Amino acid sequence: MSERDREMHGPEASVLRHGHAARAESAAARAAAISHYIEGVAGERPEGDAVGENAVWKAAHAARVAAQALAVLSESTPDPAADARCARNSAASAAQASQMGQLVDGDSEPSLAAGKAALKASLAASAAAGASSLGADEELNSQADEAEKLAVAAAERAGWIRPGVDVPAVSTGVRSPEVMSMLHL
Repeated sequence: MSERDREMHGPEASVLRHGHAARAESAAARAAAISHYIEGVAGERPEGDAVGENAVWKAAHAARVAAQALAVLSESTPDPAADARCARNSAASAAQASQMGQLVDGDSEPSLAAGKAALKASLAASAAAGASSLGADEELNSQADEAEKLAVAAAERAGWIRPGVDVPAVSTGVRSPEVMSMLHL
């Protein structure tokens, strides 16, 4: 085992995991809240509304994928690169859910802002997980943390997240090898 491998799987890896896990958990909770919001909005639409039904399905799937990434992170040994990929996958899923929020809200100004913030959080998480840093770059991780906080705040302003309201837990469903491979896990 090289010195870098020892460093990336030692005490520093545990410290880095804390940040990646917090970001992954926040993004997964954001995706779940948006999915819950969309279910409520779609329930108010006329029966058979294809836009609402499609948005519900896609948002629920995004929340499930975010939950899967969070579950994988919590079940594995600390590894900054893998942990950052889990956080990236949660953020990307939350961005997908945000797109569905925009769809059902008719692109209102708060939902557009929340969608942009979600995309920025996803891109920042991707940069932090990128090949140049493998989840260990302090500055990139800090930028990803800040972008996630801004995405949560924007989702709150859009009404997708209601502080103090419990969101039902999201089942991870069956984690097939194909899905796990697509998530790079």
